[in-house]
This record gives sequence, C-alpha cells and structure tokens, in this order.
Amino acid sequence: MQSTDLGNKESGKLWHRKPSPAARDGIIVNIIHSTSDYLPKVLRFLNVAFDSSGDCLIAGDHQGNIYVFDLYGNRFNLVQRTAQACTALAFNLRRKSEFLVALADYSIKCFDTVTKELVSWMRGHESSVFSISVHASGRYAITTSSDTAQLWDLDTFQRKRKLNILQSVGIQKVFFLPLSNTILSCFKDNSIFAWECDTLSCKYQLPAPPESSSILYKVFAVTRDGRILAAGGKSNHLHLWCLEAKQLFRIIQMPTKVRAIRHLEFLPDSFDAGSNQVLGALSQDGIMRFVNIQTCKLLFEIGSLDEGISSSVISPHGRYIASIMENGSLNIYSVQALTQEINKNEMSDGLNKKRLQILLKGYGEYPTKYRMFIWRSLLQLPENHTAFSSLVDKGVHVSFLNLQKKYPIKSRKLLRVLQRTLSALAHWSAIFSDTPYLPLLAFPFVKLFQNNQLICFEVVATLIINWCQHWFEYFPNPPINILSMIENVLAFHDKELLQHYIDHDITSQLYAWPLLETIFSEVLTREEWLKLFDNVFSNHPSFLLMTVVAYNTCSRAPLLNCSLKDDFEYFFHHRNNLDISVVIREVYHLMDTTPTDIHPDGKLNAFMALTKGQYPVFNQYPKFIVDYQTQERERIRNDELDFLRERQMVEDMQAEVDQQRVEDEAWYQKQELLRKAEETRREMLLQEEEKMVQQRQRLASVKRELKVKEMHLQDATRRRFLKLQQDQREMELRRLNDEIERKVHMRDQEIATTAKDLEMRHLELESQKRLYEKNLIRNHEAVAKEMREDADAHRRKVDLEEHMFHKLIEAGQTQNEKTQKLIEENLAEAEQACLNADWRIQALHKQRCDDLQRNECYREMAKLLRENRRKETEVLNAMVGEGAKKWEEAKEKDFHLKSEKKASTLSDASRKWFLEKELDDALEHAEHPYRTGLRCRSGQASSSSLPRTSQLNDTSEVDSSTHISLNQRRVQWDTMEQDLMERVRNLRQRLAAQARNPRRTPHLLAA
Repeated sequence: MQSTDLGNKESGKLWHRKPSPAARDGIIVNIIHSTSDYLPKVLRFLNVAFDSSGDCLIAGDHQGNIYVFDLYGNRFNLVQRTAQACTALAFNLRRKSEFLVALADYSIKCFDTVTKELVSWMRGHESSVFSISVHASGRYAITTSSDTAQLWDLDTFQRKRKLNILQSVGIQKVFFLPLSNTILSCFKDNSIFAWECDTLSCKYQLPAPPESSSILYKVFAVTRDGRILAAGGKSNHLHLWCLEAKQLFRIIQMPTKVRAIRHLEFLPDSFDAGSNQVLGALSQDGIMRFVNIQTCKLLFEIGSLDEGISSSVISPHGRYIASIMENGSLNIYSVQALTQEINKNEMSDGLNKKRLQILLKGYGEYPTKYRMFIWRSLLQLPENHTAFSSLVDKGVHVSFLNLQKKYPIKSRKLLRVLQRTLSALAHWSAIFSDTPYLPLLAFPFVKLFQNNQLICFEVVATLIINWCQHWFEYFPNPPINILSMIENVLAFHDKELLQHYIDHDITSQLYAWPLLETIFSEVLTREEWLKLFDNVFSNHPSFLLMTVVAYNTCSRAPLLNCSLKDDFEYFFHHRNNLDISVVIREVYHLMDTTPTDIHPDGKLNAFMALTKGQYPVFNQYPKFIVDYQTQERERIRNDELDFLRERQMVEDMQAEVDQQRVEDEAWYQKQELLRKAEETRREMLLQEEEKMVQQRQRLASVKRELKVKEMHLQDATRRRFLKLQQDQREMELRRLNDEIERKVHMRDQEIATTAKDLEMRHLELESQKRLYEKNLIRNHEAVAKEMREDADAHRRKVDLEEHMFHKLIEAGQTQNEKTQKLIEENLAEAEQACLNADWRIQALHKQRCDDLQRNECYREMAKLLRENRRKETEVLNAMVGEGAKKWEEAKEKDFHLKSEKKASTLSDASRKWFLEKELDDALEHAEHPYRTGLRCRSGQASSSSLPRTSQLNDTSEVDSSTHISLNQRRVQWDTMEQDLMERVRNLRQRLAAQARNPRRTPHLLAA
C-alpha cells in the first residue's frame, strides 16, 4: 500500500511507482493531508464524489480545501479554498469541469476546476445541506437538508421548486432515480414517494413494510437501472424494494455483529446492464460489507475495526471505491483486486455450456482472466480433497522414482508436482505406472496448475476418462482402434494426403499418435495450446480426434512435399508455421461434415465427470497384460535387487580383502622400520658406552687433581684457623679486661641510684601512710553518716509500708519493685561498708528481724499474695546471707591487714640493716680489694645469724687456699660480682613491685 501526504503542495503525483493493490485489502493509495498552518496536524477529509467518467474525484476537508484527484493521469490539484467545511459534494454536472459544494454556512457554491473560479452562489437553506443529487442529464440538482429539499436549475442556477414538510416528520433523503425523470423522497416516518420531475406530480407511494420486519429507514441506494431500492437503518436487516412492482421482495439479514447501517451503495458492473447484483453496506463498526443480493452471500469487505470507514463512494463504472476513514485519511480501493479471489474460486450458477460455446465461437477463446474458472466449470471437477490426499499419502510410486533422469526439468518444484501427480495417477490405476507417454500427456496441465495439485490431478483424470477413451485396449501398443477412426475420417476428407502417407509407408502411428500422446504440446505454443483446449473441453470427446485430422489436412502442402520418414517424424514432433484458428475452424467443419458411420462421436461416449467423494474405478485396459507386466517388472526388480545385494556383498568382501592386504603391508612396513630403528638404537648405545668410559677416565684424573688441591687447601686452612684462634683468644682477654672495668663502674652507679631510690621510696611510704589515715577518718565519718541515713530510711520505709498496705492488692507488682530496689540499695551500701563490718551486720540483723515480723503479719492479712511474698522472702534471705558473708570477709581482711603491717615493719628493719652493711662492704672493697675476700669469709658466718625473712643473704664461697694464682683470683672476683649484681636486681624488682601494690609489700619482702 502506497501512502501520499498532500502537505502544503497544491499539485503533484498521487503515487511514485505503479500501484499493485493486494487482494487482501485492495488499497491503491492512502491519501492524508497534514499541515503545520493549523492547530490540528492532520486535516480530515469530510466528503468525496466521483465524476461521470469514474477516473476523477473531488474531496474536501474540514478547513474547506477541495482537491481534484485524477486516477488515470496520476495527479492531484488544489482547486479551491473555501475557508469553511464542506457538507456535501457533486461532480457529475453537465459541464465536466464544474462541481457543486455545500458549505457550513448553508449555502451551495459552484466552482470550475480548470479556472478555479466561482461560477455561482446559491442560497435558500436554513440548515446544513447533507445531500446533493444531480439529474442524469446534469441540468438539475436537488439539495437536501433536514427541513427542506430544493430543486435547482443548473443552467441558470435558479431555484425551481422547494419541498416544505412538517417539522415533526423530517426528511431523510431526496434524490433522482438513475436513467429516469423521477424524484424519490424518503421521510423519517418511513414513507417513500415518487414524483415526476417536470410536473412534480406524485407518481406512487411505496407501501409500509410489514410490521414483523419494520425498521426506521435512514440510508438508501438504487441500482443503475432504477429498478431496485435498498433501504436500511438501525438494524442488521436490509429491505429490497422492486420499484416497478412497488413491493418489498427480499429482506437480507447481515451478520449478527452488524447492528446499524450507515451507508448503502450498489457496486456497478460493466456486464450487468445496470441491474447491479452486489450491494455495499457500511455498518456501525466501520466495515463496509459487499453482498450478492441474489444469493445473499458475503463476497468481500473493506475496512477493519482498527481502521474504520466513515463514508464511502463507488465510481460509476465500478472500478474504484473511495472511502473516507475514521482517522480522516482517504483510501482508494481497486475493485478488481478485491474481487480477484472471488473470480478465481467461485463458480457462477448461471454458467451455461451452450452459452460458453456460443461465446467461444464468437471470440475463438475464453478470457485469460476467467479461463481456469471456466475449465473447472466445464469439466465439473468434484474437488475430492480426502480421496486425493489418500492417493498422495501413498508417496512416490516406484515407477517414477527416477523421473528426473528421463525428464531433466530445471524447476525442482515443477518436477516434484509432476512426480506427485503421476504417482497419484499410478496409485489410482495400475496401468498408469506402465504408460510411457503419461508424463508427456500430463506435463502441460502440471505446468498450468502447479499451484493447485488437486485441480491438476482431476483435470488429467477427467481428460483420460473422456478424451482418452479406448486408448488402453491394445496396451502396451498404441490404440489401433482410435488411430483407425482418425484414418477413416482422413480418408473421407483428404484421400490424396492419405495416399501420400501410404506411398511413403507412413502409418497413423507416425502422423496421428505423436499428436495424441503429447496432446499437441510439442507442436503448439502455450497460447495456441490454451486456445485449442478451450475448444476441446467445450465439445464432445471426439473433438480431439478431429483436431488430429484437421492438423494434417491444414498442413497438407508441406506434408505432400515430404518424402522421407525422418522428415515426417520431425514435422509431428516440432512446431510448424500453422495458424491454430484455421485448425479449429477446420475441426468444426469436420465435426459437421463427417458422415455418421465414420464419425468418432458414435464410437465414443459423451462427457462424464468424475464422481463426488471417491474417484471412479478405471479398468479400461487389458488387465492380464498389465498384471503380467507388473509381475515381470516385480520379478525383474527382485532379481535386480538380489543382484545388487550380491554385488554389494562381493564389493564388501573385495573391500575387506583389500583392506586386509593394506593392513598387512602396513604391518610389515612397520616391522621393518622397527627393526631398523632397533639396530640404530643399538649402535647408538655402543657409542654412548664408549663415550661414557672415556668420560669416567677423565673424571678419575680430575678427581685425583682435586684431591691433591683439597689437601693443600686443608693444610693452609688449618694454619689460618690456628692463627685466627690465637688472635681471638688475645682479643677475648682484652675484651674481658674492658668488661671488668665497665662492670665495676656500673656497679658503683647502680649502688648510688639504689640509695636514692630507697630514700624516695621512704618518702612515698610516709605520704601514703598519711593518705591512708586521712581516708580512714573520712570513711569512719561516711559510715556514721550512712548509718544515720539508713536508720532514717528504715523509719520512713516502715511508715511508707504501713501507708501503702491497703494499696498492695491493686499495685502488688509496683510494691515488689520498690521493695527489691530498696534491698538492692541496702546490698550496695553493705558492699561499700566492708571496712565497718560490725556496724553493718548489726543493722542488717535488726532490719531482717523487723522484715520477718512484718512478713508474718502480711501473710496472715494478705492470703492472695502469699506466693509472691514467699518468693520475696527467699530473695531477701539470700541477699542477707550474702551480706553476712561480706561482713566475714571484711573481718578477715582487717586481720590480714594487721599481720601485713607487722611483717612490713620487720622487713623495713631488715632491709635497712642489709643496705647499711652492703654499703660498708662496698666502700671497704673500693679501698682494700685484697682484704675484702677475707672479710667476706668472716662475714659469711655472721650472715648466717640474719632472720630468714631477708632474701639478701651472701651465699658466695671462696677458696681457703693461701696460694691462689692470678687467674683463680679473677674467677672468684667475677663470681662475687655476679652474685652481688643479682641480689641488687632482685632488690630493685621487689621494691618496684611494692610500689605498684603497697598493700602486698609485706608478702613480697617475706618471700
């Protein structure tokens, strides 16, 4: 479908390539008018009208733009801008270039499409004009509005008459009947009147429709001959009135989805002489349906639910339909495209063989467009789909498996169709599997009906049954009886030609049978062959035999000049310069002039169509010959299959032997290669062994050299090591001397530092002692204050409990929480008062006794809360026990504190004595180092009397020998020095630990 947008162009082409409307929708072109000058982007077409020729139409949009569309010349032109919407159009005036347009201001104007000028302006209506009807002569026009209808003279553009009616009735439509001088007026009360145009006298009135099918008419249409009126309204019924008989003769019911009819128009036909048989009805769903008013059959429809039609007009010759769509665009439909499938697939009930023969004699052939349709009608094809499917389902017949080898056809599709058709014929009757000329006979029809295989099969089958009668009686030989008929007719009409055949030994098998077995397809062109079979199918089966005689007699001049058998064979197998129309006329002449005794129609049966449902049995052949040939063919096929199997077995065995021989040769070659490879590897191994022996010898000599070098290196290394060891010992002695001096210096520094630390520690202990005393006094005061607060709180609690007693039942849970909170506070206070255990224990015992007494009183008076009170008592007892444990722990800690203080006093005295003694020894050692050893020995005995709480005892021992060397004295001095340093370090660690944890100092010193 092509689409054209007019845009702002005033002229142009309707389409840019030749339109080819599809049979599905039939649309030639879709015309839209989009613009940017107005607010709507697309201008909607409102009305359309054809001229009298049917090739031009005008259309107006709601902005007043009026276009002329020339479908023949492929042009459009903007002819007028009226600046207001048009409500009706008419383009079939007497002056072909003029048209009438009814505008929104209730006026009617006449314009010229060539000069684009205003011709006349007609006023008189007081409401919108919705219809303009022009007389067949083009001299008069009737304009209709809802309240009046006016008759105008288009020569003078003057109003001749005005039809005034009652306002309550209203006008539906007033229009001229075609080809007559009658005006038909239709009113809203379903009354229809016919008036004489000249005198305006009433000619007749149509009766009211029967009440059973009465509908309010709203739309009307009349056939071109003015004999039938179609009316419709808000119903799916259409009423057809015969205006001559003035009665309703038919009611057509449209499909149920049609609820109302919006427009009616008959579809003209060039061959119906104005008695239009197809009526188009536009329904409320936007679809225009075309029905045959005789058969009431739906033919085709245009529009759809998505693209509905608003209004529609059909051209006078019936070739085009112009429809204004609901979206405002304009569609031009091709009626030929819409009716193409109908012409192909539907058979007319009025098709008569005698009328077709008369038409055929007049024109010589059938129209190409309707030829296949006419053939199917003449042959009365049953179209047995089920029977044909059963034949096709049997598959390709074995006789035609290799058809492409004998008939190499380029088109694979054509080959498949031919193979399938021949297979179906062979499955239908066994003789056709052995008929050698069957492919030649069927091929023309296969090529003609390749898109419809069912029709192809039935045409060939009908041809065989009727025009191939008695062909198979002498099978597998040519039909001698049929050829004898042809020879008899030829002898009667052209004895000279027959004698010429006899003189040159030319039989009917040469001049007649090649034409029959190929049904003239080898000697005629496609057009000639189709023309011939138009006549063959339209006549008696003997017509085909007469055609053979006519072909020979019409070709007698070249045939009489032939003398060689090859020339005759070439002539009847190739195309010749022969007019087929002359041959056909000769056939009709032979059919009329041949005597009855030799006429083939006496020997052949009349035409017999294929039966409906199942195809007839075809057994007009010598069955025993066919069966024998079938058996022989089957035997030969079986023998061939056996031979093929044996040959395949032999080939397989030969292939196995060849394969075995190849494998053996390959094995021997591999063995030879392996042997050679083994010898090569053995030689390589011998060479490698010789190389290895030589390498071992070289390695042995290298090892000896390396051994000698290693011995020399070891000797040099030993000497270097001894020297290095001696140097290291000397360096060690020097390092030891330096270390002794450094340690002596460090010892002096550590002793001085330790003395300072002890003084600082003494000061810290004094300050801590004063701080402890101060805290103790503060704690005593805090405890006394807390005791007083506890007593006050106790009294307040007792008063509060007495006051809240009567509210315990309603707020038991709240009282429990408060009591628990008080107990927890008491427990916290008990933990903080560990240093004052005696006072706290007495207070808690007293409180516990009071609580027990109160609890006993509460249990007696509050039985409903007994269980809760019992649990509370258990919790309280547990907390009181925990308090007692805390008091016991406080007592134990107090006792432990006193013992630690005593141990600390003893430790201080011991440490003081030890430090004084150590300081004296250090000073004496610094002055007289040699006498220190003796004093140390004497001090060892005295140190054994020190208390065991001191951990600074001197445990060193010295040798009592008086003769000690210098080295021994050094060792003893080092040992003493190490012991002294160890004791100083232990002392510093204990002092540091005492500073970190003053309360555990007695333990550390005691340890």
